[in-house]
Amino acid sequence: MAILFTRPARFAATSMLAVTLGACSPAPPAPQTTQTPTTPIVAPPPPYLWGEMKPVVSVKELMKFMIDPVADNIFNAVGMKVTRQGVVEIEPKTDEDWDRVRTGAISLAEAAYLLKVRRPFTPTGDENNSQGPDAVELSPAQITAKVERDPVEWNARIEALRNVGLQVLDIVERRKADELWEAGENLEATCEACHRSYWYPGEGAEFYQKLRKRLEQFKQSDSGRGAKTSR
Repeated sequence: MAILFTRPARFAATSMLAVTLGACSPAPPAPQTTQTPTTPIVAPPPPYLWGEMKPVVSVKELMKFMIDPVADNIFNAVGMKVTRQGVVEIEPKTDEDWDRVRTGAISLAEAAYLLKVRRPFTPTGDENNSQGPDAVELSPAQITAKVERDPVEWNARIEALRNVGLQVLDIVERRKADELWEAGENLEATCEACHRSYWYPGEGAEFYQKLRKRLEQFKQSDSGRGAKTSR
C-alpha cells in the first residue's frame, strides 16, 4: 500500500522531523569568555631628587668651607677652660647654645650626602702632598680610582658621618649635654678613619717613627751648632 503525501502533508512531516531531530541533538556549547586577571596599578615611588645636582666645589673645598666649620659647633659644644678661678666646664645651657649645636648636627647630617655627588676631589692643580718618595697623601687620581674600585666603602664612610649628625640631633632634642662628649669622640674617630683611608693613608706608625727620628736628628744638629757658636 502506497502512502501519498500531499505538499502540505509533506511539509508538515518534514517540519515535525526537523523538530524531533533538533530536540534529540545536543545543544551547541555556550561561548566561553576568558577573564584576564586585573593587576592593581601601583604608582611608581617618587624620585629621590626633584632635579639634577651639580657640584660647585671639590671635596677638599667642601670639607674645608662647609663640613669642618659646622663640625666645630659640635666639637666646641663641650670642654674645659682653665681660668684664675679654676677649671670651668663648657657645655650648652641656653637656647642659643643648643641652637648652635643643632645647627652643627643638621648641617653635618645634610652635608654628608653632598659627598655622594660626583665631584673632583681637589681644586684644579692641587695634587695634595702626593709627590716624592716620602709622600703620605694620595693624589686626586688615586683617590678617585679607590672610590670607583670600592664605592661601597665610600658610601659607608658617608653614612657613618651622617649617623653622627643624627646622634647629635637626638642629643639636642633631649638636651643631654653629658652625651656630647661621646658624640664628639665619635665624630673625631669617623673623620679620622675616612681621612686615613682616602687622604693620607701614608701617615701610619712607620711614618711617625721616621718623623720622630728626623726631629731627634734635627735637635742634635741644632744643639751641635749652638755649642760651636758659644765657643
